[in-house]
Amino acid sequence: MKNLAATIGILILVTGSIYSKDYPKNENIDIKKYVFELTLHDSIDVIKGKATITILFKKSLNEFELDLVNKDGSGSGMEVTEITADNKPVKFLHQNDRLKIILPAAIPAATLSEINITYSGVPRDGLIISKNKYGDRTFFGDNWPDRAHHWLPTIDHPSDKAAVDFIVTAPPKYEVIGNGIKLEESYLGNRLKLTHWHEETELATKVMVIGAARFAVRQTGVVSGFEVTSWVYPQNREEGFDSYKYAPKILDFFHTHIGPYSYKKLANVQSKTRYGGMENASNIFYFENSVATGAEAAGNASKIEPLVAHEIAHQWFGNSASETDWHHVWLSEGFATYLTHLYFEFTYGRDRMTKDLRDDRKKVIDFYQKKKLPIVFSALPDDLIEILSANSYQKGSWVLHMLRSEVGDDAFWQGLQDYYRHYQNSNASTEDFKTIMEEASGKDLDLFFNQWLYKPGHPVLEWSWTYDAKAQVIAVSINQTQPNDIFNVPLEIGIYDESHLLTKVELVRLDKKSNKFSLKIAQKPSKIELDPNTNLLYEGKLKN
Repeated sequence: MKNLAATIGILILVTGSIYSKDYPKNENIDIKKYVFELTLHDSIDVIKGKATITILFKKSLNEFELDLVNKDGSGSGMEVTEITADNKPVKFLHQNDRLKIILPAAIPAATLSEINITYSGVPRDGLIISKNKYGDRTFFGDNWPDRAHHWLPTIDHPSDKAAVDFIVTAPPKYEVIGNGIKLEESYLGNRLKLTHWHEETELATKVMVIGAARFAVRQTGVVSGFEVTSWVYPQNREEGFDSYKYAPKILDFFHTHIGPYSYKKLANVQSKTRYGGMENASNIFYFENSVATGAEAAGNASKIEPLVAHEIAHQWFGNSASETDWHHVWLSEGFATYLTHLYFEFTYGRDRMTKDLRDDRKKVIDFYQKKKLPIVFSALPDDLIEILSANSYQKGSWVLHMLRSEVGDDAFWQGLQDYYRHYQNSNASTEDFKTIMEEASGKDLDLFFNQWLYKPGHPVLEWSWTYDAKAQVIAVSINQTQPNDIFNVPLEIGIYDESHLLTKVELVRLDKKSNKFSLKIAQKPSKIELDPNTNLLYEGKLKN
């Protein structure tokens, strides 16, 4: 996910309030598959739904709960009219946005059961029913972080992933996009059309969506057998197709360098998402002004290339290898941010990545001045939107960049590939990632993970240097002045000759509050620079 100002790297834009209740894991049941049959209307915002949910009971239960926002005094929310369990009517209680299903007898552990829920209502959130910038009526799922249950009965938590089908009946002017592959598109008469999308790969509800609008659709490429398409408003058809044109080469980069793509297609969709981009599995939704028109259209594909790369990177990290809980959201956002840098390094060279990392470092430092928090939260905020910050995006990315330096390129790439292979279409925690990287590198990474992920802050360095011409020695003094714990980190010191060329790089380790180093050099340098290759997240002030 990325914000509306994705191309200049800010965090995230929220145009309305997020439903912030953090639902706990429901560990007694495991949803294996959802089938959502939905009817959309052209003149009213009421949706009609039938959910067929295949559930594996992990323990014997005579009642259980799903997440579904109930109808309130304003008239929005969902109203359930009938529930059956294995084709038999059952009682239910729907309040406080929880749907309690009461079974006539306990369902034994290790049993698969099919629950059918018939409901209708006006979504308060989650399914955004509105008009696009051209005045056309649109429907777009926008579930992140836990807003799917505003319109779909689910376990609305990233730890419970399931296969999903969307069977959507709507007026025929609407083209419907969904997760997976299209199984059917049929005209039913009565001015209605049925569209059936099927995704057999298990997904978290946060990336399980549909979109319905007037679209122009074009295939933009095929990557390893996967079709890549663009879905854009017909009024900006050519500009839209041009804007998303880099998607095939980005998909190919991640497919080649990380591991097999988990889905059967990739659709890039102009939409009404409140975010700059939303990484819905196999059908990414971008904010509608990601397609520029008029004088701004020239070069727009390059302007939004970082956004497109970020959202495609999420197909691997966040969608396929998903976090076990919101505490570990950096495994999604930090990974997508750094994978975008890796794509730009591969495509445009190291200098481009270095520039982006330096920009990100400033954002991390600025954020820390406001909120002194670790990347991995020990407790979640009341509003889940607060977990999206420079900590989870840019600092998470910087952690991966420093880990790459810590273990070396070969071990880093091997670890990324191993981590993806092990947790593809599953869930992982920060400790799971650490274990994989330790196996790939043969290194103990306790110190690295503790100081960078579980504790707040970064090194703040005050430093000075002098040159002794007689001894031909540079004396470098570096003090850590941050108020929190002392960091133990490697640091490169760059030495520049009289022509201002970087001629030597010395690697030292900072592990004390006060650190002194003597570096042998024949001539007085024109300049000494800390971290000339941009490998450390720090603040520095030269005291000379």
